[in-house]
Amino acid sequence: MSKAWIVDDGLWQLIEPLLPPCPTKVPGPRPVPDRMRLQGSCLYLHTGIGWEDLP
Repeated sequence: MSKAWIVDDGLWQLIEPLLPPCPTKVPGPRPVPDRMRLQGSCLYLHTGIGWEDLP
């Protein structure tokens, strides 16, 4: 089963170089990958659902 991305590969190739690099040593849990965070933000803006209801 493939994921349906709101942020497709072409859009991600444009956005990824603009993001700052992730620090290598960060205390706490591993951060969520940038593409997944952007995907969640776009889903929220597109549907208007509450953050608690995001998959």
